[in-house]
Amino acid sequence: MTLARLIRLDGPPLPAAVDAGPCALVIGNFDGVHRGHQAVLAEAAAIVGGGEPRALCALTFDPHPSRVVGGAVQPLLTSLEDRVELLGAAGVQRVYARRFDVAFAAWSPERFATELVADLLQARVVVVGEDFRFGAKRTGDIRLLREIGRDRGFVVHVPQVAGDARGPYSSTRARDAVVAGDLDEVRRVLGRPHSVTGVVVHGDARGRTIGFPTANLGEVAQLLPPNGVYAVTVDRRREGELRYERVAPGLANLGLRPTFGGDSRKLEAHLLDVSEELYGAHLRLNFVAKLRDEKKFTSLDDLKAHIAQDVARGRAMLEREAWSSEGPR
Repeated sequence: MTLARLIRLDGPPLPAAVDAGPCALVIGNFDGVHRGHQAVLAEAAAIVGGGEPRALCALTFDPHPSRVVGGAVQPLLTSLEDRVELLGAAGVQRVYARRFDVAFAAWSPERFATELVADLLQARVVVVGEDFRFGAKRTGDIRLLREIGRDRGFVVHVPQVAGDARGPYSSTRARDAVVAGDLDEVRRVLGRPHSVTGVVVHGDARGRTIGFPTANLGEVAQLLPPNGVYAVTVDRRREGELRYERVAPGLANLGLRPTFGGDSRKLEAHLLDVSEELYGAHLRLNFVAKLRDEKKFTSLDDLKAHIAQDVARGRAMLEREAWSSEGPR
């Protein structure tokens, strides 16, 4: 898998140049890097593969514009690190992350397309979705982008919208499916299971006392599905890198842990056949299937028996998924 280079654009002031050479530039928020995004990226990669320019790059924004210009603020499907990894898997070599703040939101469309796209990023081909808008109050459209491109030396490509019988693939469609707990629909849109990341923190160690130790994930930034018990695959981030590697199948419990009188939502994972200490590790949980809803049990023996059943069902399900030591996301 290609690991894209992340270049943060935190201006002003912006550097005179951020890298050498012209590029084909795909612009978007890329939340989820879903199948619609993947289709756009594949078309851009084909353009690069056919000649000049040789570099395939992506321009995204951090934080998400909705957190700055208003609108509903909700957890996203993917963090910036997730997007960089997924964009790299799609063939992107450089990911430019422009800080989105009030000052940048006020840029005119002409300034955006000229100063950032043409001059700084040296775009010679610009690939965008058909609903692309840019500049202050989203006043710039594709017609204007093409006009500026004719003057500043880039051409604009607008790929056909990708979708299925249920409609276009979109970040909103994927988010709605995660909230509803429809993991099959999530996979249809994303082309992979939904995943979340977090650092393993100390918990109350109750899982260890009943024979099912868990890794408790703290500060999960991505959108979470409904409470329940899930079959998951677990990846661990390499030290000092953005790259994750598959380490184990597992079960995740998301919820209040009502058997123990919990009053705060927690996410914890039991890794099958793994006994090492994981405190401080960066883990990613990929939600493969839901096993059951959260339930309050009358005794610890009853809880342990149900967890054993969950483990058996989850293991069988994940074996059918053919997880491997590396495994695709």
